[in-house]
Amino acid sequence: MSNKLIIFDTTLRDGEQSPGASMTKDEKVRIAKVLEKMRVDVIEAGFAIASIGDFEAVKAVANSIKDSTICSLARALDKDIDRAGEALKGANSARIHTFIATSDIHMKMKLQMTPDQVVEQAVNAVKRARKYTDDVEFSPEDAGRSDEDFLCRIIEATIAAGATTINIPDTVGYNLPHQFGATINALIERVPNSDRAIFSAHCHNDLGLAVANSLSAVLNGARQVECTINGLGERAGNTALEEVVMAVRTRQDEFSCDTNIDTTHILSASRLVSSVTGFIVQPNKAIVGANAFAHEAGIHQDGVLKHRETYEIMRAEEVGWHANQLVLGKHSGRNAFKERLAELGVEFDSKDSLNDAFRRFKELADKKHEIFDEDLQALVSETQVVDSEHIKFVSLTVIAATGKKNTATVTLNIDGKEKSMTSETSGSVDATFNAINQLLNMQVNLQLYSVSNVTQGTDALGEVNVRLEHEGRIINGQGADTDIINASAKAYIHALNKVLAATDRAHPHQV
Repeated sequence: MSNKLIIFDTTLRDGEQSPGASMTKDEKVRIAKVLEKMRVDVIEAGFAIASIGDFEAVKAVANSIKDSTICSLARALDKDIDRAGEALKGANSARIHTFIATSDIHMKMKLQMTPDQVVEQAVNAVKRARKYTDDVEFSPEDAGRSDEDFLCRIIEATIAAGATTINIPDTVGYNLPHQFGATINALIERVPNSDRAIFSAHCHNDLGLAVANSLSAVLNGARQVECTINGLGERAGNTALEEVVMAVRTRQDEFSCDTNIDTTHILSASRLVSSVTGFIVQPNKAIVGANAFAHEAGIHQDGVLKHRETYEIMRAEEVGWHANQLVLGKHSGRNAFKERLAELGVEFDSKDSLNDAFRRFKELADKKHEIFDEDLQALVSETQVVDSEHIKFVSLTVIAATGKKNTATVTLNIDGKEKSMTSETSGSVDATFNAINQLLNMQVNLQLYSVSNVTQGTDALGEVNVRLEHEGRIINGQGADTDIINASAKAYIHALNKVLAATDRAHPHQV
């Protein structure tokens, strides 16, 4: 059995299916480059058939990434596989990941197909995918609730057809660790040609067991784990990449395998994904949470000061916490700015985008004496908003007084023309959003409004996340500024730009 554990990151596909986590093509490329730098083995870039936007994103990632294998998801349908193959043409290393449901409830109620028909369609899909690449992955969707005998049958048939990776998804997060591990073990033992494929685990976190189930699978022979940064994913999320990687790395006394991941980039990847999607990392989140390596209890502090390993099983530096340093100030030049961002995994596709980011950096440096890496991440996320900005923030004036209504005057550049509007309500943020709505005459529902500080101190950047609902679609927006009302306006405008630029992302289904 191989001693290498393959890390298959699906942040850009399954992670993006979280309501409000939709990413633009450029944002996907940015994240993919950080994953590549982290030495992720396989990056699932999207679902090429889902929309024109998804197709273009998969294509852009395939053309931009050289060291990681780029994968596109595809149902077991000819049109899906052909679309995936087309999107992956520019990849140095390409994989097509095809799937079909195998549980009784899915076959009967959703597919309305017999088991024989499902096997036939799966085999045909794998054979068609092999015309585009030798690297084909097959997933029996809802394997966690599928009949084991039928799983053995369809897995044997798809391996014979050319599948080189067999992924076992716990699609609805139903399994318990001992069950899921036993399933992996049984499939490897019972399928006659199992030695010709790598077995993989793809777990959802509905019962909070995604990481535990994935680790159980590894202990029972799986040599690929499908996961996302920060555990991002629909419903309760997916297996968290950082937790699996560090569990395997830390407990080498139990695991006979390890990953190739450069763990020092874990924290920067976490912050980038959080910034792009607006999904804030909870302080007590394992590995990447703000409190992950913090000690408040006196006994703990005393122990750590005497010998770190008394209360820390990992070094904070191993996952990138050492990077939280003062790096730049208002006297820093363009090259230093560019180089530091490159270290954080941020590259600029044009001189204009670099100049725009550097201009914003200088504006921030005039307001804030100390510029930290987190500030730079937030600044770049604000700079690289959407592919086409129809609306640009120009200025905001707010008049607020205790016991009186607040007044906000907003000036926007809308498709090249400046327009202003004043609104008066009981709160500054409400007045600002009302003024923007009146200028644009758009019908949206605000579902989430949250504020957090990017770094410490009273002069810290404030980061605002908003979630809007527009015609049934959930869209997330972020904005950062030392003034929280300005940050709120920027976040709202960010989301509205996504509304205007969006193409429908009607994902057919997922594993």
